[in-house]
Amino acid sequence: MTVTSRIPVFDGHNDTLLAIYRPKPGEERRFFERSTTGHIDLPRAMDGDFGGGFFAVYIPGPRRKIDPTPEPAPPESGPYVAPLPAPLELGYAQQVAFGMIATLLRIEAASEGRLKVVHSAEEIAQCLKEGTIAAILHFEGAEMLDTDLDALEVFYRAGLRSIGPVWSRPNAFGHGVPFAYPQSPDTGPGLTEAGKNLVKACNRLRIMLDLSHLNEAGFWDVARLSDAPLVATHSNAHALCASTRNLTDKQLDAIRESDGMVGLNFAVSFLREDGAWNDNTPLATMVKHIDYLVEKLGIDRVGLGSDFDGARIPREIGDVAGLPRLLAALREHGYDEVALRKIAYENWLRVLRVTWGG
Repeated sequence: MTVTSRIPVFDGHNDTLLAIYRPKPGEERRFFERSTTGHIDLPRAMDGDFGGGFFAVYIPGPRRKIDPTPEPAPPESGPYVAPLPAPLELGYAQQVAFGMIATLLRIEAASEGRLKVVHSAEEIAQCLKEGTIAAILHFEGAEMLDTDLDALEVFYRAGLRSIGPVWSRPNAFGHGVPFAYPQSPDTGPGLTEAGKNLVKACNRLRIMLDLSHLNEAGFWDVARLSDAPLVATHSNAHALCASTRNLTDKQLDAIRESDGMVGLNFAVSFLREDGAWNDNTPLATMVKHIDYLVEKLGIDRVGLGSDFDGARIPREIGDVAGLPRLLAALREHGYDEVALRKIAYENWLRVLRVTWGG
């Protein structure tokens, strides 16, 4: 496939901080050195015109700290329901969060201006113009927050600008969806009272709320309470892949009505009609989800949310350097340059300007 255009990509989700801060055995790497493991480092990011995105602070279970045995993965194909991980203790979650935030800040300090932690849409736009990687500090799950939300105020001043109330496990704020296929995302109760207070506090501070791992009841709780656009940074269409992690047509309708957006998740198990964890998944499958999301949401409400360093992705993408191949596939499918720029970065700038202000 011939790549004919270089458009910067601002991406809705990556787990690169965890991969660097607490790598799996044999996958140790440094952000500034080219690696053959994982998905994002600076040299490969430059190859792929990676303009930046949401750098997630995700708290793994403590077993990963003391036990190098990989966590069990769902089967390669067929129906599955992965067990919900146990809730985390606040002290442990905060300790890991501090370490991961420090990792991002140290990368910024050592980058010589090549990466910047951003706090406004204008800063992102300037970074894209200058070729600087723009990094949003994002929490994937609120385990590091106390229910009085004192820590939220502190983390906000440290740069936090986006938060998913839950990852796919229960916490003090709500319930995430288990990883299951084929199954509806309607898997249990929604937000707790603390979770509802978190939504209101995020609206007050203008922190973006990410709906990607919430179950359906939690999604509708946020939809009722929030005055900001509804955003799922890394989710796909349930109509095309019946994973609990994907969004139903009714949810997509609500996102459209709120003028929010969805970032396409590259995880093969959320893309494939059969739900298989098979990286031999063609780019055409990703294009099909983009088409569906554009049909349901409109071209101004669809972006990319790769889940780099946190998921098994199509072999044809490979890593962040493969992003131009996806844009080329969309171009060959009929998307013009105006549409490609919206999907690649402009739609993220739009929704963040509305959510954050300015």
